[in-house]
Amino acid sequence: MLDHYLPVLIFLLVALLVGVIPLWLGSNLGPKRPDSEKLSPYECGFEAFEDARVKFDVRYYLVAILFILFDLEIAFLFPWAVVFDAIGMTGFVAMMIFLAILVVGFIYEWKKGALEWE
Repeated sequence: MLDHYLPVLIFLLVALLVGVIPLWLGSNLGPKRPDSEKLSPYECGFEAFEDARVKFDVRYYLVAILFILFDLEIAFLFPWAVVFDAIGMTGFVAMMIFLAILVVGFIYEWKKGALEWE
C-alpha cells in the first residue's frame, strides 16, 4: 500500500527542490547592489498615488469565495472520473446529488445578484 505513495513523495520532493533551489541560488549567489531606484515602489512607471491598504469592495470577496467553491467542485470531479468504473451506480448517484446541491447554490447566488458587478 505504501509503495503507491512513493511516486507522490518523489514528486513532492522534486517540486520542493525546484522551488527552493532557484530561490536559494538567487539570494546567495546573485549580486547585491541595492540603490534608491531599485528599492523605490514601482507602479506602472510612476509614483504610487494611493495607499496600498485600501479597503476592497465586499463583492470582490464574494466573487473570490464563489470561485473557490466552484473550483473545488472541479477538484472533486477529477478523482471521481478516474475511478468511475470502480464505484458503480452508488458513486454516480452520490456525485449527481453533490452536483445538484452545487447547482442549487449557484442558482441561488445568481438570483440574489452576487455575480453582478456594477
